[in-house]
Amino acid sequence: MINNQLQSIIDRIERLEDEKKLLTQSISEIYTEAKSNGYDPKILRKVVALRKKTDEQRKEEEALMETYMAALGMLSDTPLGQAALEREFKK
Repeated sequence: MINNQLQSIIDRIERLEDEKKLLTQSISEIYTEAKSNGYDPKILRKVVALRKKTDEQRKEEEALMETYMAALGMLSDTPLGQAALEREFKK
């Protein structure tokens, strides 16, 4: 009984792993097609990832990104970065 149950579980996992591999290949083919049509696959992947997130998650991530970039001096050539630098020098 236990051997049959275990075998069934393993078989189901293996079938799903095979399906996952086929889906991954299909997605890869779509990105290749998009690239041949002039789209940037890296950007498309980012868009797909962003669409999975809620507005709140995106805003939180953007705010954190800006905080990190400002800390690294990567925003110094933008109006926001200039304002942050001015505030910092006034301290």
